[in-house]
Amino acid sequence: MINFLIECFEKRQQKNSDMRTSFGIFAGVMGLLSNLLLFVSKLLIGLVSGSVSIMADAMNNLSDTVSSILTLVGFYIAGKPADKEHPYGHERFEYISGMLVSLLITFVGFQFFMTSIERIRDPQSIKVTPVILVVLLLSILVKVWQGIFYQRVAKKIDSNTLIATAKDSLNDVFTTIAVLLSATVEGMTGIKIDGFVGLLIACYIIFSGLQLIREFINELMGLRPDQEAIDEMKKYLSSVSDIIGYHDLLIHQYGPNKTFASVHIEIDDRWDLPHAHEKIDAIEKKFKEELGVELVCHIDPVNLHDQKQQFIHLEIKKIIKSIDKELRAHDIRLVEHGAKPRILFDLVVPTNFNATDQELRIRIQEQVYRSIGDYVTEITFDHIYLL
Repeated sequence: MINFLIECFEKRQQKNSDMRTSFGIFAGVMGLLSNLLLFVSKLLIGLVSGSVSIMADAMNNLSDTVSSILTLVGFYIAGKPADKEHPYGHERFEYISGMLVSLLITFVGFQFFMTSIERIRDPQSIKVTPVILVVLLLSILVKVWQGIFYQRVAKKIDSNTLIATAKDSLNDVFTTIAVLLSATVEGMTGIKIDGFVGLLIACYIIFSGLQLIREFINELMGLRPDQEAIDEMKKYLSSVSDIIGYHDLLIHQYGPNKTFASVHIEIDDRWDLPHAHEKIDAIEKKFKEELGVELVCHIDPVNLHDQKQQFIHLEIKKIIKSIDKELRAHDIRLVEHGAKPRILFDLVVPTNFNATDQELRIRIQEQVYRSIGDYVTEITFDHIYLL
């Protein structure tokens, strides 16, 4: 049923260029409708039967519509095109709506926690009439359907916001099951365990909510791209003919489908500008078409024909590797004008390296004096690049 619904919607949206936004809004609408259906049906049954617990559960479903509205609004705003105030688009708003859903989950968890503490202090009997039982079972079925539906759509469009909304739906299933379990145990043994079961469920809800909040905070702060995406970029850059190498790759994500990157491309310094421009243009175009990444390339000319420059280049590489195989040097160049000849280069230092920049500078300078001669080294330390 769920797969059929998703496939039908996908076929209807084939001509839509922004399939992700369409699916997100579709999921929000389906959640909103199903939560409103539960609210109306429970409220009517509660009014007819006079059951306060069913009417209270109806109000809970009304609050669940807030999550659906947040999801709906989040995807709607995220799908808006770039404008003057937001030149990189609005996709990050999806993370904000997901964060709000996560905060709502955590708030509900704390409310349930306090209610469970009160139930432990002052145990109350749970009376589940046949009408209430039917309503609760119906609620479980709808909420399970909701959770699975959100999860399937989340997997299809890779959305953490819908994962959070799915957890919100499944948390409602756990709380309803807790009521039924407590009522069953009380009916069979007379022991009132409602508060204790509720406390365990509340702790789980709070934990899941806090985990989601952390994930969305990381998304908003900026995470390292997944290794698969980095490997794809490396594979393509390594396959480009003519270029000598590449380094200083930076990747910025402004939403799930909005990725920008910059990289330094090493080329033979004998290339003329039109040829270099043509080669760089081709790399940027390929990244856009095949990887969906807006790439900006910086050209680093490398001297391949001067023997002295080549000797300096090889010796610096050897010195760096002798200190640590994880260190990488690039943009190595010799400047001989001035009071004293200088060797300039950038040094990429891996995370959590066990020596300070100053300690590395001293060790490298000492080895340069021994291996190359009386040259001053000027090192720029890089700590933030992926490649």
